[in-house]
Amino acid sequence: MPNLSKTTITDLNNANLDYSTPAGYIDEESANEIYWYNDYWQEGLGLWEDNPAYKEPIRALARWTVGKGYETDTRTKVILENITGWGEDSFQSILTNAIIVKKTNGDSYTEIIRNEKGTLINLKPLNPANVRIVINPKGMIKRYDVKDSSGKWKRFQTFEILHLCNDRIASQIHGTPAWKACKWELEARKEVLENTRRILQRGTIRVIYVDEDNTTKLNQIKTEWKDAIKKGEVMLLPGKKGSDVEVVDYAVPDISSLMGFVQYLDNKIYQSLGIPRAIADTTDFTEAASKVGYMTFEPVYTEEQTLLEQDLWNQLAIRIKFNRPPSLAGVMQESEAANTGQVGFQPNETKVSMTRTE
Repeated sequence: MPNLSKTTITDLNNANLDYSTPAGYIDEESANEIYWYNDYWQEGLGLWEDNPAYKEPIRALARWTVGKGYETDTRTKVILENITGWGEDSFQSILTNAIIVKKTNGDSYTEIIRNEKGTLINLKPLNPANVRIVINPKGMIKRYDVKDSSGKWKRFQTFEILHLCNDRIASQIHGTPAWKACKWELEARKEVLENTRRILQRGTIRVIYVDEDNTTKLNQIKTEWKDAIKKGEVMLLPGKKGSDVEVVDYAVPDISSLMGFVQYLDNKIYQSLGIPRAIADTTDFTEAASKVGYMTFEPVYTEEQTLLEQDLWNQLAIRIKFNRPPSLAGVMQESEAANTGQVGFQPNETKVSMTRTE
């Protein structure tokens, strides 16, 4: 009979992996000024870097917003083509960066650099962690403070910073990150995938029954068995199989339900971000589903384009129009009768309702 008092386990880490993100800073008020320190940036940056389910939809939105280029007058085009950011940037890559930061932090900040004549010569993206918005008692932006390398705050007037704000509501003094609506799903997805990986790793583990009461020898066997698993080697145990020693395979649980939950979480994330999966996901979709996703995305990126155009005009006095990808409205109506998967669309459902200011 086995001696249960001698039972021991390996020291492999078998704890559930709980994914979490750190908290940020808070607002503070001083005299007649209110400061916003971009609470969400560190957490948002972590989610951006660690979650393709969040990163790819946001990248897709930025790509669709500015990726087709823009139209403007000749003089403005020359100015914009000479903008280099930190030296390697272009005007288009700076705007892509600004949209991603706007969605991930709630606000993006780009330093506006002009020459002595007031002509725009460069735009330099700023780290939100080094920026604070300064609000006056009436709730209006008074200025921006940017922390330099020595840790001191340098004051910038409103016309010196290109500020893009995401989903500001009511009298908020800052924007709202896009991931706030799907943080739970992003963290749950991470937990499921990491725990699933741990379950699959356990597929290499075997349960050993050893007819041995000596604690020292048991600990030696445990250490050698652990090293053998780690190195992918075979361990030889002296003894008679079935009596002195026996090895039993570890049964890996069925993970199909876990993968189904990941799929559910992915759908919820895209839904919360307002971006159809067919736009950013390489998963196979039917032609009808892809077309519907394309159509429902048109108002989303069109709104983003319109807001960006207005920000550039209001803050930089630059009048440009971003080129839009081809619309499928005509194609949807023409192919409706031939494709049973998309019958029933009304004319008003195949038109983009977002109007663009000329």
